[in-house]
Amino acid sequence: MSSQDIPEENLPEQGHAHGAVSVADEENPFADPGLPPHEHRIQDIDERAAKRSERVVALLFTVSMLATIGFIASYVTISPDTSVYVFPIGHISALNFALGLTLGAALFCIGAGAVHWARTLMSDVEVADERHPIEASPEVRAKVHADFKEGAKESALGRRKLIRNTMFGALTLVPLSGVVLLRDLGPLPGTSLRHTLWAKGKLLVNMNTNQPLRPEDVAVGSLTFAKPEGLEEAQEDFQNEIAKAALMIIRLQPGNIKDKRELDWSHEGIVAFSKICTHVGCPISLYEQQTHHVLCPCHQSTFDLSDGARVIFGPAGHALPQLRIGVNDEGYLQALGDFEEPVGPAFWERG
Repeated sequence: MSSQDIPEENLPEQGHAHGAVSVADEENPFADPGLPPHEHRIQDIDERAAKRSERVVALLFTVSMLATIGFIASYVTISPDTSVYVFPIGHISALNFALGLTLGAALFCIGAGAVHWARTLMSDVEVADERHPIEASPEVRAKVHADFKEGAKESALGRRKLIRNTMFGALTLVPLSGVVLLRDLGPLPGTSLRHTLWAKGKLLVNMNTNQPLRPEDVAVGSLTFAKPEGLEEAQEDFQNEIAKAALMIIRLQPGNIKDKRELDWSHEGIVAFSKICTHVGCPISLYEQQTHHVLCPCHQSTFDLSDGARVIFGPAGHALPQLRIGVNDEGYLQALGDFEEPVGPAFWERG
């Protein structure tokens, strides 16, 4: 009879015949091997070596601070048009080279200082801990808090004041590199958000003909676009200025004007409103003669020009600013001042 014919329960256990011991019992692959004996670093037993490491870390943090100052100085003093020769690349922008070098040095020194601090001065004792469920028990949370406090104590942050102070200095200065980059957003707006080129005595000039407008040039129900006198398309800042000063001229029957201030600021039913939508600043160009409504083509904000240009539909937040106009001694339409409220979309400090 072969072994294949013997019932399985009558077969001897593999590896235990004649009292033999299995290899798995002698060498358990899942047994805890333990941790090797801890070897102290030179900094753990020699305070002079610890002081040297402390000075190295402080030096790295100090170099980071100096590199950050160099970044800011380079950004302010080096012209974008200046080039420098770098082997083997060739000629590159001196500003980009200086910014990359100083910012890279600032970030590298912070990282190198933190690594050297952790490897030479912080505790390097390995601690084995059991895995626990994701939701920790109160005992585990208490242990974690205790371990954190112990780790903070062993980091010697309070005792190594030189490291602490230079690290705080480096971390404080590095963000300034990003702050100075805000210069590329453009010049500070100052009062330019609240004022335009319109002023008392400025003539209303037709955008198409570049000729000053007279009352008889504006027919009832017509829409005319105007700009301030002296603003020429050849000017370098034309686009910026016309984006705030663009004007809509509409002539209504005085009896159709509902708003008293609008009527007082008009001339014989000729009203002047900003062409810039108060939603996101799109130019308004669609006029419905029968209803006296103007429509912004971007997001369909609709304004009633017979009622102070108030918003009657759409996302715009407030009415179009009106320009007070009159007629000078020569019979030309002129502004009697600037807009009394900011033109275009609202901004955070708008009053």
